[in-house]
Order: sequence, then C-alpha cells, then structure tokens
Amino acid sequence: MIRRSQPPTTLPGRFAGRRRAPGTALLAALATAAALTVPGAAGATQPGTGFAPPKRHVATGYGGAVSTVDPDASRAALDVLRRGGNAMDAAVAAGAVLGVTEPYVAAIGGGGYIVHYDARTRRVHAFDGREYAPRAMRADSFVDPATGAAIPFAEAVTSGLGVGVPGTLAQWDLALRRFGTRDLATLLRPAIRTAERGFVVDQEFHDQTAVNEARFRDIVPTRELFLPGGEVPAVGSVFRNPDLARTYRELARRGPGWLYEGGLGREVVRTVRRPPVDPAATRNVRPGLMRMDDLGEYRAQQRTPTHVAYRGLDVYGEPPSSSGGSTVGEALNILGGFRLDTKDPVGALHLYLEASKLAYADRGAHVGDPAHVRVPLKEMLSRGFARERACLIDPARAAEAPVAPGSPDGRYDPCVPPGGATGALAYEGPQTTHLVVADRYGNVVAYNVTIEQFGGSGITVPGRGFLLNNELTDFTLQPPPAGSRPDPNLPGPHKRPRSSMAPTIVLKDGRPKYALGTPGGSTIITTVLQILLNRVDLGMTLPEAVAAPRATQRNTPLVFAEQGFLDRYGTPLTARGHRFGVFPGPPQGVIGAATALEVLRPGLVQAVAEPVRRGGGSALVVHPVK
Repeated sequence: MIRRSQPPTTLPGRFAGRRRAPGTALLAALATAAALTVPGAAGATQPGTGFAPPKRHVATGYGGAVSTVDPDASRAALDVLRRGGNAMDAAVAAGAVLGVTEPYVAAIGGGGYIVHYDARTRRVHAFDGREYAPRAMRADSFVDPATGAAIPFAEAVTSGLGVGVPGTLAQWDLALRRFGTRDLATLLRPAIRTAERGFVVDQEFHDQTAVNEARFRDIVPTRELFLPGGEVPAVGSVFRNPDLARTYRELARRGPGWLYEGGLGREVVRTVRRPPVDPAATRNVRPGLMRMDDLGEYRAQQRTPTHVAYRGLDVYGEPPSSSGGSTVGEALNILGGFRLDTKDPVGALHLYLEASKLAYADRGAHVGDPAHVRVPLKEMLSRGFARERACLIDPARAAEAPVAPGSPDGRYDPCVPPGGATGALAYEGPQTTHLVVADRYGNVVAYNVTIEQFGGSGITVPGRGFLLNNELTDFTLQPPPAGSRPDPNLPGPHKRPRSSMAPTIVLKDGRPKYALGTPGGSTIITTVLQILLNRVDLGMTLPEAVAAPRATQRNTPLVFAEQGFLDRYGTPLTARGHRFGVFPGPPQGVIGAATALEVLRPGLVQAVAEPVRRGGGSALVVHPVK
C-alpha cells in the first residue's frame, strides 16, 4: 500500500516548526552521502577519470521508467523507483540532481510545472511552481524613466530586477505532501553525492559555460564557481559543487522554510538587492525589488489541468499561468476538425503550422496569470471556438502572419474573415529542461523545471552553489500604447509571468498512454504538438516522433525550422506559401530536447529521450526487456 497524506493544496503560511529534523542516522547518511547506484547499470561515472556514462535514448521494460536529459538524474530517479518510491518521489530526486548537472537550466533558484496522473483515483493534477514578481513590481518596472522605453533586454536578463521569487522548493514540498511517499531529505541524497563527487563535463556543459563566460566573469561568486581557475571547464574534466552539496544538506535538515522564512531566504534577498558584481566590471547589473515578505507570501498552487479530447485520446496539460496546456489544447482542437492522411505528411504539417499560428495569436491576446487577469480558458478550449478558428485555414495556402487573435466569447460564427494582425512574438528564453517518470503502481509525472536563460540571471548566491532565475523577463517589458489591446502579461505585484512550458499527459480509456514535454521557451508548445502529430496522426513510433526534424510557427512571418525539416519538407511547404528560416537557437539550429514515454501495454513502458539534440538524453527502465 502506498502511503499518501492529505495536506492542504497550497503551502502553509509558515514552515518553522512544521518539519521534524532528521534523526542522527539520516544526518550521518547525509554526511557521508552514501552511494545510490542502479544495480547493473553500465557505465557508471568515475569521478576524476574523465569517463562519462553512456546515454541510451530508448529503453523498454517493466517496473518503472524515466527519461531525462542527464544520465545521473535518470539513474537517481530509477534508484528511487527500484527502492519502492513512486513517480513523484523519483521526479523530485531527478530534479535535485539536475540542479547539480544542469545548473544553467535547473536549480532551486527557479521554478516549474508538474502534471501528475494518480493511479489510485485515475485523475490528473497540475502543480504550478512558477516564480512570481515582488510586491513592489509595477507594469513599468522595466521601463527606463529617462527614455520611456524598456531597458535593454540584456540588462534585464543579467540583473536582480529580473529575478522572480523561486518556486521550485515550494512546489516540491506541495507535490510530495500531496502524492509523495519519501521525504525531501531522502530524495536529496543522490544530488548531494553528485555535487560532492562531481560529474564529467560534456560538450553541452562546456558550451553553455562558454556562452555565459563574459557575464559570469563580472559576478564574483558565479566566476568562482563556474569558471574554476578562471577558465571554462574542459570537456572530460570533473566539475564539483561543494557549496551546493552543503546547501542541499542544510535544506534536508531545515526544510523549505529555510528559504521562504529563514536564513537562506535572507541570503537570496540580499543577493537580489545587491548583486555581487566585481567592482572592476563595467556591466550595469540593476538591483532587484525582492523582500523577505515576498518569499514568505509565496505559495505553490495545485490547479485543475487543461483537457481536450483528440482522436479518441484525452490530452491533459498545464493551465495558466502557463500557456502550454491552453495553446497545445486549442491547436489540437483546430486540427481535430481536419482529416490528416499518413500518406500526405506535407498536408498534415501545413495544417499543423496554420493551427499553431492561430493558437499563438490567441495565447498572446488572452493568457496571463489567472490571479491577475481574466483568462477565458473554457472558451479557448471549446469546440465552437476551434471551429471558428479552423475555418480561417486554407488547406492549400498559408495565411500571412501574424494573424489576428479570435474572440473566445461564446458567440461563434461559421467563419470569420481575418482582421488586423497582432504584434511580434515576445522573447521567451528557450533554456529549461523536462523529465518524465512512470512507476510500477501506474502513476506518471511530466515535469518542466527552469531558471529561464542559460545561466538564469547569471547571479549566484554567494557560498550556496546555485544561480538565481531571470523569469521576470518573460513578462512584456514595455506596456502597450494607450488605447491598444490590453496585454495580459504585463508585470505586476506577486504576478506570475506567462510561460510556455507544456508538460503533457495523454490518457486512452482513462489510463496513461503518453507523457511528454521539452525545453525550448515559446517553441515548447509546437514541439509537443509536433510530437503528438507525428505519433498519433502520421503513424511514427514514439522514438521516431521525438527524433523527427522540427519546425515552429508562433504567429511570426517566418516559420523557423531545423535544417533536416527544410531538407525534407521545405520545398513543398514553400509552394503552399510558408516562408522559412533556419531556427537561430540557442543552441544553433536545434529546437527543443524532448523526453517522453509510452505505455505499450499494462506495465510495459517505453521511455524515450533525444538521440542527438543537445547531446542526447538518457532513458532507463527498472526491468529492461530484450
């Protein structure tokens, strides 16, 4: 029997005294960080040897499955599953390890979204751990009063001003209290070990550091941690993070209240308000607005997931403050009005691009933090609205982009002629990560975690080993002119910026069939859509659907695509009026880095990771089948 508590659905107001300190045996275990290895796993990392474990991008078997971008994180999750933990336990353990091995995209200084299928109740739940803005933030906080224009985006990124109140720890706490069977201290052990002993630097970590080298050098604790000896870590070297190991160990002892109401929180606030910039640096690193009250008032949220029916499947996603579930769902509803032919992939891809274009227009016009703006979610996901939008699609010719948003108001005409276009797509950093887990009990988790930019704000909390996010740059930084359409994504006090993260779980006959997601900023939505199109409509296997070349249409004049997509489909789609450009990245020319799983039959799960993108991912199962 799986133990489940029944806590409240939001974080308690205070943590102090609500977490029992681990016993001496646990503290001893944490102190020694006893090895948690997968029995029989090939290619275990040997710190100091420069030997990296192999990555397997497809694994099929029983007893539980996991797919992440990193072998250390996948092995940590798999070990939790082997020891009887469930999918939520394993997802948190993997997330903590990713904070070590993928520190530029995943950290306790950031936030994320979780979609969870509970096998006991056969219900899907969503958890919102998105960062929010300090109470002192206003709609014009990113506007330079001297010019009346938004500050340069690069200044917003590398600043305390762009740092949102971190939500990861609050989300872990809520998710584990609701569905976990292990405590956080236990689940942090693999991450503590990895941080202390180190991991082998691969090309991806080296390149991400090199991209950030200039700004990392200007921020003292970031330079000291991520440029050891003043240099970008070499491929094959071992990178250790003893500061993060100490932080995790203290977190295991004190609980999340240490951040939201305690000493770690005071260190974060001090860092945000007085960024530790090298006095010799010329970079303008603006201070932030965060205060301790902002941390103390933060709550992770349990929300009702989005839901649409598509080709006999039930597709569940993350609701606002993310736009992932609503935009994926609307696009699927639009596509559901067309018959797609496996013998005509060009025709199917044309419709995919056109449906994406329309759904992105509606995303920009209507989706924001539901605590601050009215989001017409029910109507956006209605069949009537989808039919009205679908009638604008010409199966033979692409519409000029950007297209105008629709009116999800409950009054739908058979067809509405195109109106005035919306503005350009706002920037949203593509640097996050995604993982999926299934356990032997039938539970499934899809989890996106991020600190926004590669390297977040670039600001490391001194002595703590983790970077702070720059999520507040996901807001629209410049308020629209007077008389313009209201923007639902302007900054505001304790407001969550709109996200595109789209952890997705798909059921068939009430049971999990697929789980998937990806990093990629605003391309996340189209990547999830295209994988579903590939698997459900075009007859690809899940590994083929993940590996297939990608294109993204986000209501922009150009469709951005990987070169492989252009080579295969560029000419016939150009003949239908689409205009293409090579996706600019970063990383250059690559869209996303998906993780996914498919339940092939009861108990038998196939985990799938990228074979090539961003160096490939790591898929593992507890009991492989040959």
